[in-house]
Amino acid sequence: SSKFSVNISILTVAVVIFLLVLHHNFLGLSDFLKRELSDSNPLGLQPIDFIPAVPQRLADERNDKEISVVIAASDERLGGAIAAMNSIYRHTRSNVVFHIVTLNDTVDHLRLWLSNTALKNLRYRILDFDPRVLEGKVPVDPQKADTLKPLTFARFYLPNLVPHAEKAIYVDDDIIVQDDILELYNTPLKPGHAAAFSDDCDSTTNKVAVRGAGNQYNYIGFLDYKKETIRKLAMKANTCSFNPGVFVANLTEWKLQNITKQLEKWMALNVAEELYSRTLAGSITTPPLLIVFYKQHSTIDPMWNVRHLGSSAGKRYSPQFVKAAKLLHWNGHFKPWGRTASYAEVWEKWYVPDPTGKFSLIRRHSEAYEAK
Repeated sequence: SSKFSVNISILTVAVVIFLLVLHHNFLGLSDFLKRELSDSNPLGLQPIDFIPAVPQRLADERNDKEISVVIAASDERLGGAIAAMNSIYRHTRSNVVFHIVTLNDTVDHLRLWLSNTALKNLRYRILDFDPRVLEGKVPVDPQKADTLKPLTFARFYLPNLVPHAEKAIYVDDDIIVQDDILELYNTPLKPGHAAAFSDDCDSTTNKVAVRGAGNQYNYIGFLDYKKETIRKLAMKANTCSFNPGVFVANLTEWKLQNITKQLEKWMALNVAEELYSRTLAGSITTPPLLIVFYKQHSTIDPMWNVRHLGSSAGKRYSPQFVKAAKLLHWNGHFKPWGRTASYAEVWEKWYVPDPTGKFSLIRRHSEAYEAK
């Protein structure tokens, strides 16, 4: 029996040594892979700068899982993107990396704002979006030349923006996050689905519907069903639409199905045939997504996109509901940094003042004082 126990001891020691060697090799491999990933650049969209190292103090507090969040930052709305990123960063322990898509002339302003304020520990890449990719894909109206906002189409090019991620979250700049973004990131996507959106009909938001021109909640509100190309798709006109201002994408599936190419095809067809509904002015990003993702998308929890806070200056939700929302979305004309918007004081808590003084809040503050 003593011989037997010696054998067991030898075996145990051998197993421990084997595991230690394995662990050591695995660490070496993961370091190697990390280096490999960070060395290669995406085609076309070159990162202008990348802050790769998390300060040690934060590394200890935050989890390792890297979460890619894509946000577009246009110069006239830069304060929006700043507040959105700040709210995401302050509510999570996860390792969030922001992929900030902007135009060349905004880069310096953005970099200054991030590096000279409380946001200097943010991990981010600044990506310069080339508007030339949109040539022939968006209708050009010489009278409204300045109304085209190229950055609204950044979401169509997610795999180019975050080439190494398997999954990414896209958010508009007029949002505030009040919970851990990891929960949104973990939204389950059904097999074969490249994205998850919040549907309009069954959303919490729709209980107080905005009845504008056309119906904002179904396909006929966005697409012109008098056009044969649309009718041939055989998509039911009363199908519930979804909001593309917040979504989770499975980028492996996106690339597999060539979603970007599909979206570009419908953009070009619209230039030729005017397929979008004329009632919803300005919404030229939603229709191609509705076509490509027709009955082919998963859903996110509606509390992760509580929207229409910007559709009127009046309060459409109770303060209790606004507090319970995981993500607030001021889509509509009344932005929380512009004219008086509802619950602007909630937004302002996350706003970080512009060190250059270029971006100023032009709102009346009376409402914020009443709320206090």
